[in-house]
Formats: sequence, C-alpha cells, structure tokens
Amino acid sequence: MRIGALAEIADIPGPRLSTAASVRARHVRPEAISAATCRSASVAAAVDCVIAVIQSAIPMARIELVDETMVRGFNLHSGTDLPESTHLFLEFHGGPAAVAEQAVAFREIADGFGVAGWQDATTTEDRNALWAMRHNAHHATGALEPGKRTLATDVCVPISKLAEAVVEAQDLARAMGLTSAIVGHVGDGNFHCGVRVDPGDAAGMARALEFSGRLAETALRLGDTVSGEHGIGIGKQEYMAAEHGAALDWMRTLEAAFDPAGLLNPRKMLPPQG
Repeated sequence: MRIGALAEIADIPGPRLSTAASVRARHVRPEAISAATCRSASVAAAVDCVIAVIQSAIPMARIELVDETMVRGFNLHSGTDLPESTHLFLEFHGGPAAVAEQAVAFREIADGFGVAGWQDATTTEDRNALWAMRHNAHHATGALEPGKRTLATDVCVPISKLAEAVVEAQDLARAMGLTSAIVGHVGDGNFHCGVRVDPGDAAGMARALEFSGRLAETALRLGDTVSGEHGIGIGKQEYMAAEHGAALDWMRTLEAAFDPAGLLNPRKMLPPQG
C-alpha cells in the first residue's frame, strides 16, 4: 500500500465535463488538515505503532519515519531543536471532527508502544515548515559531514519486516564506519539511506557501495525489492536475476518487442544476457 498525500474525491453532479476539467473538479482540498510529530526510543517501536495504526484502518494522509541521524541533519540544516531520536511525521485529512478523531485514535495506539513527545502542527505555516524540513532531507543529510557528497539508495520490504530492515541498515552502517541518515515512507515499507561519502576516498566509496549492495540483499532476503523509488539503473542490475528469476526473460522479450533497436534508455535496468 502506497501512502502519500491524499485528496478527497467527491461525485460531481450535472453535465459531463471534459477529462481535464473533470479531474480538476473531482479533486478538492480537504476541509481540514492537521499534522504532528512524535518520537520513539527505538525504530522497532515506531514501526510497530504504525503497523497497528494501519491494521486499525485509521486513515493517514502522510506518515514518515526519520531516524536519529536524519533528525540531527534536520537540526543542523533547518535550525530546529528536535530531540535526536526516531520520529514519525504525520498528517491527517478530512472534516474537522474526523481529523480530530484520527489524531486521538493514533495517539491512543502510540501510547501503547511508548511513542510520545506529541507536537501538533495545525496552522498552515507550521505544517509547511514541518514538510519543508522533510522535503529538504537531501540537503539536511549534507549538513552531517560538510565537504562530502551523498550516495542515496533505497529498498522496499514487507511492512512486517520494516523494523528489522531499518535496524539492520543502521547496524551495518555503524559497523562499516559510515554516516547514514534514514527516511522512510513507513506506511508502504520503503525507506531511503543517504550515505555520506568522499568521492576522492576510494576505500570509503567502496564501503558505501558495499553497504548499498548488502542493503539490497537484505531486501531480497526479506521478500521484496531492491528499489522502491530510486529505480534500478546500472547500479542494481546485478540483483535483477535474484529478484525476478525466470521472469527476467519475459522482461527482455517485452523490451525487445517495444524497442527492437535498443534506443529507449538502453542497458539501464535489465542486465545483459549471459
């Protein structure tokens, strides 16, 4: 399930509209919007809280996980003073009463998992500041080790395995001496690691690439995909056979049928045969 910004959809009576006009007419701003942050002493508790919320069918417009390293980056880049622990960034949409009920229901579940430190962002200015911080995660990661660059990678795992995967990623980065900041669309099991690297340090670059590869192998072992959003490109081609097996031949057949001359972004996803 992909959880992102949701729009309420209403049936529009009256004459038939053009496609473009119909789309514009049927997607309206929610009557009420509320956002909040809360924090947890552990990734596992935060993810388990989210799983319980989803299983309880509480409608969530947005729900994002950020680990303590990413929070440190936010504080450095945005001048905020969030406690350096795992956080959830939340948003609720709907009517005023529904939004209030959703927030209360979430907090009741969160209390059971030790997720606390609730901070409301009900004004437009506060919500914009909250999500601007999240949207600037790449720049905030850059504040962690100025002078280096960020190697961005992501994987997607079943949500029941998300806490395990994130903890493994954190432990692996520490063991390899890497600074890695994690943000995740926790409602769908996708998370991103921003690893700080010095392109002039061959050994450091090799460790970062090894980290990305081992993270991909973790995702496959846990039963999902080596990339949820960043795409495959050249860097993760070597995992396509392990992820897709015999289906890889069908992909090549379809690619050849639609692009027999190999002109459309060739050699960027499917590994060469043999």
